[in-house]
Amino acid sequence: MEVDGENTYMLRPNFKTKFRPAVAKDVIRNTLHEHLDGKEYNSEEASVWTKTICDEIKDKLKEQGFDRYKFIVQVVVGEQRGEGVKMGCRCFWDSDTDNYVRDVFMNDTIFCVAAAFGVFYY
Repeated sequence: MEVDGENTYMLRPNFKTKFRPAVAKDVIRNTLHEHLDGKEYNSEEASVWTKTICDEIKDKLKEQGFDRYKFIVQVVVGEQRGEGVKMGCRCFWDSDTDNYVRDVFMNDTIFCVAAAFGVFYY
């Protein structure tokens, strides 16, 4: 029996393709500023902004060469009224290969929290 291709089973990502939070944070920060700088909060447009930002962050992370990683991106956009907001998350993962990053954007009328989770696919 002849097998085409190589065995792709990997226990760990190699150094070049490991999820790097600093790179992902730059992606998130740049995307948030591209989409939200100079805008005022609008409840009807906020859901569109959220989906657009989320999809763009995910696409840009895929372009970074993090092979065999699955990405989960969460974006929350809300009106800035001087009130506090708390967010939390829980994950069950391999701390050697998986990681996450988040960034916050704020102006006079908008707050936005974006989080990206990189999970290595064994």
